[in-house]
Amino acid sequence: MLGTLIQKELKAILLSPKFVATFATCAVLILLSVFVGIQEYNAAMKQYEAAVQIVEQDLREASSWMGLNNKVYRKPDPMQIFVSGVNNDIGRLSSVSNFDGIKLRSSIYSTDTIFAVFRYVDFVFIVQVVLSLFAILFTYDAVNGEREGGTLQLTFSNAVPRAQYILAKFFGSWLGLVVPLLIPIMLGVLLVMLYRVPMLGVHWARFGTLLGVSILFFTFFMAFGILVSTLTRQSAVSFLISLVAWVAFVLIVPRAGVMAAGQFVSVPTVAEIEAQQDGFEKAQWEKHREGIQAKWRQREAAMQGMNEKEREAYRDDHEWEWLEEDDKDRKQMQKDINAFTQQLQETARNRKAEQQRLAFSLSRFSPASAYQLAALNLAGTDAGLKTRYEDAMQNYRTAFTEYADKKQKESGGMGGFRIEFNSNTGVKIGGDRDKGTLDLSDMPKFTPPEHTYAASLAPTLVDFGLLGLFTLAAFAGAFVRFLRYDVR
Repeated sequence: MLGTLIQKELKAILLSPKFVATFATCAVLILLSVFVGIQEYNAAMKQYEAAVQIVEQDLREASSWMGLNNKVYRKPDPMQIFVSGVNNDIGRLSSVSNFDGIKLRSSIYSTDTIFAVFRYVDFVFIVQVVLSLFAILFTYDAVNGEREGGTLQLTFSNAVPRAQYILAKFFGSWLGLVVPLLIPIMLGVLLVMLYRVPMLGVHWARFGTLLGVSILFFTFFMAFGILVSTLTRQSAVSFLISLVAWVAFVLIVPRAGVMAAGQFVSVPTVAEIEAQQDGFEKAQWEKHREGIQAKWRQREAAMQGMNEKEREAYRDDHEWEWLEEDDKDRKQMQKDINAFTQQLQETARNRKAEQQRLAFSLSRFSPASAYQLAALNLAGTDAGLKTRYEDAMQNYRTAFTEYADKKQKESGGMGGFRIEFNSNTGVKIGGDRDKGTLDLSDMPKFTPPEHTYAASLAPTLVDFGLLGLFTLAAFAGAFVRFLRYDVR
């Protein structure tokens, strides 16, 4: 009996004009999003490789350890083809030197603002918005539509168990909608393979899990549509209720959660942080300048009574000692500035993390938000992407500056410059002892942060559980309600 009822439901769905329109729309959107995602990924990889080559060329042409500057670029990830997340919002590079703090800048949306207006349509957007709406459209009249048509009463004029009937409605709808939609998804996977996108085993594992959570999210809206259909007598009323609920789940609740978190937990703005940082840095440089002037006055006082030849000999004897002393003071000042900057950033990051945790917790009352957070974590394009890269870049900055300082000392120069005033020769500017290009063969290389499958799966377990709970609750509600449903 159950098999017969499932076949009947399958036949009704597959022969419906709505199914043809739904399948065609979803197939076009999924394939188009994957194709565009592949093109964007390939273009990003070319830009990344060209930028890395330019940085390496600049480093090879550098002639002073003191002025050695580096840049680190964020490497594109193949998973951004399916889930763009915050990938286009955060910066793509950061300067790495003694003088510049780590800060990702030059995001895609900052250079191509048109894409910020018309956001990228990826696989997650299609599932979250388009497929969930189609699931509502197919199931909002699953029960009351048949009651209005008279087929429900006719069906139960026979010895049909109600439990089997509602199970057939659910499984028949699920098979009729989910299974055909796997076809364009598999074609999208084939496109990825044909274009030879470097998807590793960890990427395929994450994509497979993403597909599973997408199906679970789609299943919830199917169960929810059947639930609303059993709660109402007229299909027009159930359609209105389902549509309002869809708008609330997909559009309102996630944003309301973020807005509420923003009111409860305040985070200093970027402008406020930079103002504090600039103020402290200017004060430290002014203090350093005054200290240098005081030391030079002391050194000039030590040469009082000497003739010009004696003064020149005295300077030659103490030149590198002075440069080393001045360089030590400068490095200590820069160390203090870096420590203050890191403290500001750490404080802001902690506040932002607290706000983010609250926002995600509130927004998870919506299945759409739980699905999106799970998808972002699986793809590695979640809100933590910026933090992971900045932490890795900060660690690299420490190793890079220590390497440059070590090489500077080994070269015998302090990397600075000396200005002399002489009544006979005028102004004389002396540089350090570095000559020619630098040997960077043993320079440390930046390693992008690794986002393992376990690290991506762990945060999604809560979202998996919530989606499963929402789906089970919706189906259980529909099941219990239909047992008492008046079929007349």
